[in-house]
Amino acid sequence: MRLVIFIEPQRGASYADQLRVARHAEELGFDGFFRSDHYLVVGESDGLPGPTDSWVTLGALAVQTSRIRLGTLVTSATFRYPGVLAISVAQVDEMSAGRVELGLGTGWFEAEHKAYGIPFPSLKDRFDRLEEQLAIVTGLWTTPVGDRFAFRGEHYEIEDSPALPKPAQSPRPPIIIGGTGARRTPALAARYADEFNVPFSSVEETAQMYERVTAACERAGRDSLPVFSAAQTIACGRTEAEARKRAEAIGRTPPLYGTPAQVVDQIGRFVDRGATRLFLQVLDLADLDHLDVIASEIAPQLA
Repeated sequence: MRLVIFIEPQRGASYADQLRVARHAEELGFDGFFRSDHYLVVGESDGLPGPTDSWVTLGALAVQTSRIRLGTLVTSATFRYPGVLAISVAQVDEMSAGRVELGLGTGWFEAEHKAYGIPFPSLKDRFDRLEEQLAIVTGLWTTPVGDRFAFRGEHYEIEDSPALPKPAQSPRPPIIIGGTGARRTPALAARYADEFNVPFSSVEETAQMYERVTAACERAGRDSLPVFSAAQTIACGRTEAEARKRAEAIGRTPPLYGTPAQVVDQIGRFVDRGATRLFLQVLDLADLDHLDVIASEIAPQLA
């Protein structure tokens, strides 16, 4: 089981805060450092000092870290044109020497679109745009140097593109698709995903989505399955009192909660259903000792 530290900086985090957590996660040996792509607080928080852009942040982290993998869970297809997104992610991949992963989704939080003047189409249109964006981004990255890329869809049209720059990873950075949609999400995952993530769902719901993606891959004639992963909020302590203090600090008792032994057991249920990577949503970014507990008490038991 590979463990990723996953943060929600829109709740209130400067770049310095994010850098501190990313570097500590790297020092402790975590597989990745991922962040959400939001421009407005989700839930109760003042959000100060204000939102940070995910790909601007990851570009800076790319040159201020050296080993840990970097990415989004997930970038909203409503935020950027696909050609611009392909350029940005390829550049950050080059800056990081090939450590970037792109999580890409439809976008869902209407309030943040209204707050920053971003159009928010219907769910069907957002899925249609996501499908076209996946085709364009992967097409631009995998077009051989010297060739041209073109695409004509309902929402986007690409003409005579040199399809540059190329990412450092070949043939391209990994694509993560996630969600709980019963029909279009598995189909898109079967076609484009290197990894499929089920966020904040029960073990049973997570297993059901893995089954749907497996069936979609079979229908599509795909030879191998994507990596299966999950995302869950965590509050762990060396003792029950310490775990309770961490839960109180974030205002909730999350699904991954308790002593290391308890959390290992909870994670094991996802492992039993096929997950091989887990995104641990850490909400208190000032509590670096939380990462120490996970790295020293939980990770060795999952190796």
